[in-house]
Amino acid sequence: MTATPTTAKPASALAVACALGSVYVLWGSTYLAIRFALESYPPFLLGAIRMSIAGLIMFAVLRLRGAKPPTPKQWRTLVVLSIWMVLLSNGLVNLAETEVGSGLAAIAVASMPLFAGVFAMLRGRHPSRIEWVGLVIGFLGVIWLNAGSALSSSTLGLVCLVIAPIAWAWGSIWSRDQDLPEPFMAASGQMICGSGWMLLAALIHGERMTQLPTTDATLALVWLIVAGSIFGFTAYIWLLHHVRPALATSYAYVNPPIAVLFGALLAGERFTANDLGAMAVILAGVVIITLSKTRSAKAAVVAAPNEPPA
Repeated sequence: MTATPTTAKPASALAVACALGSVYVLWGSTYLAIRFALESYPPFLLGAIRMSIAGLIMFAVLRLRGAKPPTPKQWRTLVVLSIWMVLLSNGLVNLAETEVGSGLAAIAVASMPLFAGVFAMLRGRHPSRIEWVGLVIGFLGVIWLNAGSALSSSTLGLVCLVIAPIAWAWGSIWSRDQDLPEPFMAASGQMICGSGWMLLAALIHGERMTQLPTTDATLALVWLIVAGSIFGFTAYIWLLHHVRPALATSYAYVNPPIAVLFGALLAGERFTANDLGAMAVILAGVVIITLSKTRSAKAAVVAAPNEPPA
């Protein structure tokens, strides 16, 4: 999916601040919301419910507003893309959070831009010297996180939180060369298709609802659908069309600290010096990579993933 930033209609500073705040806070909160929802909903079934409802609501609204539906060829592409962008990203984050804290999951997912840089390089886009510095620093943080933090005590969590950002990064890079509908419709289609993959994974994983979900878990699910999948993504796409790409994608290094803060304040999650140190190193690498792209941002066409893995 691609989107071309434009400044045809200048946005007010207040509008930009509100949109950025929405992306930062709403997407930063999804990791903790997943943890609360998992108290009653199994991981892949949770993803199937969330993505199907959010995707269908967005699809219906877009069609009512006159948006064209995906063509048969585009639907086939979305089916494949949703494996990377929904099942192997969001689904595995859900699964990981059955064993690790929400803040730790957010820290691990923060490595996504690093993998995106590697995949872009493999497809012919060679990093600048500054980007190489960011990649090296960032991956040192990833190694530190996987070897020295609480994540190392959970094999399932470690595997899921390595695969999830890799899958999301690959899907983001791969989608640049594909025929996709406009961004909002593409996101809707990905969620609809991804919900099918999630349901299949839930069946294979043997998931089922054995009792009525709690009110808190259901409210967390509603928050994921409305705040995370609909409002958060809408704000992100709006930013891509009104501000520099580097600013729009700054959520990549703002969401993890916010997720850590939510986890500590609302769920009593504790973080070691290793956890926070690894996060600082990873985010330093992401910041360097992001800022190094600002020089060419005005002429670049930026790939717009539908939302973060959470």
